[in-house]
Amino acid sequence: MTPDLNDLLSTARVVALPMTTRFRGVTVREAVLFEGPEGWAEFSPFVEYADAEASVWLAASIDYAWNPQPAPLRDRIPVNATVPAVGAAQVPEILARFPGCRTAKVKVADPGHSLADDVARVRAVRAALGPEGRIRVDANAAWSVDEAERALHALAEFDLEYAEQPCATVDELAELRARVKYMGIPIAADESVRKAEDPIAVARAGAADLVVIKAQPLGGIRRALDIVAEAGLPAVVSSALDTAIGLSQGAALAAALPELDYDCGLGTGALFLEDVADLSPIDGAIPVGRVTPDAARLDRLAAPADRRDWWLERIRRCHALLAAS
Repeated sequence: MTPDLNDLLSTARVVALPMTTRFRGVTVREAVLFEGPEGWAEFSPFVEYADAEASVWLAASIDYAWNPQPAPLRDRIPVNATVPAVGAAQVPEILARFPGCRTAKVKVADPGHSLADDVARVRAVRAALGPEGRIRVDANAAWSVDEAERALHALAEFDLEYAEQPCATVDELAELRARVKYMGIPIAADESVRKAEDPIAVARAGAADLVVIKAQPLGGIRRALDIVAEAGLPAVVSSALDTAIGLSQGAALAAALPELDYDCGLGTGALFLEDVADLSPIDGAIPVGRVTPDAARLDRLAAPADRRDWWLERIRRCHALLAAS
């Protein structure tokens, strides 16, 4: 059941979190936080997403704030460091923000960066982590099949754990997976799950070795668990550059998975100069449990009035879509 719009807006706080480094083209991350009977939740679809897609994120947030969630099977979630598309010289500084993390996800194929830049960045991560550290790369669907094959060949010497969404379509992923099988580099699907009309299609096509799941984009924790069960593939839980409130929802999802074979991308709070609560990695993990934002930080990180109005109007539109469905 969709709660009344006034129930959402009565506690809504719009925040703007400055970032330490540009990530996914963002230097300030905006989000709406609101409180329901079960606790605080976050609504933060990226600004370019249309209302139909954003309404799925709102449904997930409402579910987390209004309903009890599946019982956790673990109380700590191991997480990976996240390395934006920075110069190789900045890598040690970035990794220092993720104490104890032995896995790093490295952004590649970013606009304005060459393959040589990507290779240098990954090389620097390998040097910092040593031979036992795990490295995964994320291209955000930016490569063609030929570009991806060439890039993975260039990066193979760094013993990649997997390559996340190297190409855009399921057919491209399937072709690439066949081409690079001899390299032993697994293919992970992210956008082909969270932005797809049929999130199981990538598994049905044999186009991925594992799936990356996120609580908000998939409509909530139960829906994400159902997708993993139907896909029949190992899963990595990741954030969508969430505040600590959204990260706690991701941790609840990871805690409810029957199996958790990979470190999760839930340490991204370390990419903010300041967050609404403390949920950065400690000894390579974050705790499971609901998080309450700090009142003083909510005031300090409040978005400007025009941005607040933009987000509240977005909630009104998305709520109307949910109420009509």
